[in-house]
Formats: sequence, C-alpha cells, structure tokens
Amino acid sequence: MKVAIDFGGAGTDTRGGAVLEESLSFAVEAEKLGVDSVWVAEAWGMDCVTPLAMLAARTKTMRLGSHIMQISARRPSMAAMTAMTLSMASGGRFILGLGVSGPQVVEGLHGVPFAHPYERLREYVEIVRIACSGEKIRYDGQSYQLPLPGGEGKPLRVALPPDPKLPIYLATLGPKSLELTGELADGWLGTSFIPEAADVYLDPIRRGAARVGRRLEGFEVHVSAPVGITSDPAKLVASRKGSLAFQLGGMGSPKTNFYNQAFRRVGFEAPAADIQRLWSEGRREEAVARVPDDMVFKTSLIGDEAAVRERLRAYHAAGVTLLGVQPFGRTRDEKLEILGRIVGMCRELSAEAPAAPAA
Repeated sequence: MKVAIDFGGAGTDTRGGAVLEESLSFAVEAEKLGVDSVWVAEAWGMDCVTPLAMLAARTKTMRLGSHIMQISARRPSMAAMTAMTLSMASGGRFILGLGVSGPQVVEGLHGVPFAHPYERLREYVEIVRIACSGEKIRYDGQSYQLPLPGGEGKPLRVALPPDPKLPIYLATLGPKSLELTGELADGWLGTSFIPEAADVYLDPIRRGAARVGRRLEGFEVHVSAPVGITSDPAKLVASRKGSLAFQLGGMGSPKTNFYNQAFRRVGFEAPAADIQRLWSEGRREEAVARVPDDMVFKTSLIGDEAAVRERLRAYHAAGVTLLGVQPFGRTRDEKLEILGRIVGMCRELSAEAPAAPAA
C-alpha cells in the first residue's frame, strides 16, 4: 500500500497565496519522505489545474492527480488537452481524476444541468480516450456530439503527441457509477470508505469489469483518511466530527447528497439521516454532536501507534492500494513527522503481505 497526500479542498483559505505556497512546500517535503502521489481537489475554490502545473515544476518523482476535474466545468476535449499537457509537463506523471460533482455546484456555480450524470460521465471518458489516442474525435452521444451537427466544424485531432495510456481514475459512489468505474477506469477515487464495508464499493466495480470481460490487474483503489497518532484521541475525534457533519449535511442538497447516501449503505442509516436533517434546518452544532464516535474511528486512523497500525492493516486487507493521508498536526513539521511514520508503517506492511486484489 502506497501513501498519497491531498492538496486543497472545498474551503478557500483567506490567506490566498500564502496557503498555496505552504501546500506546495509541503508536497515537496512529502516527496522526500517517499510519498507516492499528490492529489489536488477542485470544488468551489482553487481550480485543480494551476496547482498541478506548479507541482509538475517543483517535484521530480511524485505522481500528480486531479481529485477531481469536474466534468461539468470543462468540455471533454478540453479536459483531454489539459490532461495531455500536464502529462507532458510532468514527464508522464499525471493521472486524470474525473467526477460529476453534485447539483449544488454544477447548477449553482457552473449553470449547467446536472441531469443524467451517469451517461455524461461515460461519454466524457470515451471522448477523452479518443482524444488521447491521437485519432480524430468523432462522437455521437446523448450529451456530446462531435463535430457539432449542422455546424461548420469538422473532426479534429488534438495536436499533441498521443498519450493513449494516460490513466483515468473515477470518483464514484453509487452502485451504477461504481460499475462504470470497473468497466472504464484505471482506478477508483473513493470517499466515505470503511474497510469493514469495502465490498459495498468494490463488488460493483468487480461487476462492471466482469460485464466487459475485463481483469482488474493493476487497478488502483485510492481512499483518503485523517491520521493522528496520540495516546489521547478525544480531541481529534471531536475535530473530525465537524468535517463529517459537513460532508453528510452540507456537501450536497437535502435531495441529493452522494456522501450521505454512501454512509447509509455502509451501516449508518439513522445517524446519516439525522445529521442531514439537522444540518438543513440550520442546527449545525446538533448535527456535529449526532456524529457517532464509531463513524469517526471507522473512517480514520486515530489512536496510539498500535491502533493506527491495526487500522492500516484493515485498509490494506480491504484492497486499498493507495492511502491518502491527511495528518493531524498544529505545524507543518508535526504533520510531516506523522506522514513519515505512516510511510514507514506502510512499507513494513507491504513487506509482510501483498494487498488484497480489487478483483
């Protein structure tokens, strides 16, 4: 199991350039520790492409991934051009992570309909694959038609060296979209993940792969988790509850919240429903208080070193191949110290036994 770090997020720090520079510097130091990859988020703050370009210039070996490029924010041909450019700039280290986002962002920020996300994601990936192959782009789908019918356009190819093996990972949560991931993608960007319920996510991926006769050798399972090594986890548990309540209640509308739905499928039906209701009613403190300790511990690596090692084994055994570490810490050095310890533990774990295969 390899180690990754996350970059950016939904909230934009008011310090602007200062926090960007801190994040870039942290990634450079993480590379020195042996971290495999850095994944740049994109929600309604920083775009993911600009930091990725800066990281390509500052790092040498670390893989660089978008987590995620929102498909409603870019036409598929532009996403392919951007991905191929980032791959070229980084010496082939770029991974294109794609996802549909949610209706609040898609319709509220980008002003386009969220309808038919499954079909749009399929068509999007297929067009990106065509573009990366070096072939002229011809596509007749439900959401995308290239060239545009009735216009003056003609089929074009991207004027860059073909990059047909450029990896594409999908951030999906629903069973149907997870099947699509197994059918089309090179990896899965998972959230709301609990190792003990891994098959809720991985079984649909396996079904999708089997449907098209595909083997999942080399398929990457990437999930992220906060990590805190401490003999007194109470404060870390309390701080984690706030972010989980926001995810369950605020990362989507009362009608459509994919994270909330995912937590219901892995055994937290009642608290997920209560947290969403309380959050939508503006009762934020009550929503945070409703997050069970068990939810925190199952989605995190918090405790003394022995407890953290045990959770690492659970993620490893569940089939996770790339763990996105979000270290707790007051300073950069504290976070790097925890990150280095996790890198060492994962190396030891991988030496003990191979990870369970996704397929």
